[in-house]
Amino acid sequence: MDLFKLYFDDDMNLIIQISIWLLLFLIVLLIIYIFIIKKVFRYNLVKINIKLGNVGVAEFRPNKNDLQIAHKIWTELVTRKAAIPIDKENDVIEEIYDSWYALFKRIRGFISDIPAELIRNNSSTKEIVRIATQTLNDGLRPHLTKWQARFRTWSSSKKEKLLDMTPQDFQKEYPEYKDLIEDLIKVNEQLIQYSQELKKIIDK
Repeated sequence: MDLFKLYFDDDMNLIIQISIWLLLFLIVLLIIYIFIIKKVFRYNLVKINIKLGNVGVAEFRPNKNDLQIAHKIWTELVTRKAAIPIDKENDVIEEIYDSWYALFKRIRGFISDIPAELIRNNSSTKEIVRIATQTLNDGLRPHLTKWQARFRTWSSSKKEKLLDMTPQDFQKEYPEYKDLIEDLIKVNEQLIQYSQELKKIIDK
């Protein structure tokens, strides 16, 4: 039995004959093709621009695992004093540093928990990890390295003043308070922007 036949009849009419088996095969092939395309492109292409750590523009198509990673990092940011605007009149610097240090450890933990095979086999996951690592090492770490130990050392040596002052007024006594708070707010603004860009990945 011919699966496909093309010929002219006696009246020169073009005749096309297709076997039912060939037709079924083509339908199945089409279904498989649509399924593969849907699976590959089930997640939308996202374009983000992150200032923290000078990450810059990144464009990729996140998979299910990437969404989970982005959601975990986003949750940590928005539930700590990281992606919440700093109120320099009321917030306590040491409490902010405690929160940032905990944030650093949590995100580092998320990165460590990602299977190496997942990173190797998925360019989008590799990009998520790169961004998370760069924002920590080039974004958050420089401020903590420069200011945290110096401020805590000064604060510990002047604790007796806390007996007569509020923590908010006390921290303003720090000799480099103006430079510290400016840098603190700058990083805070970048953390907020980072959380907003992560939300794009989650919601896309």
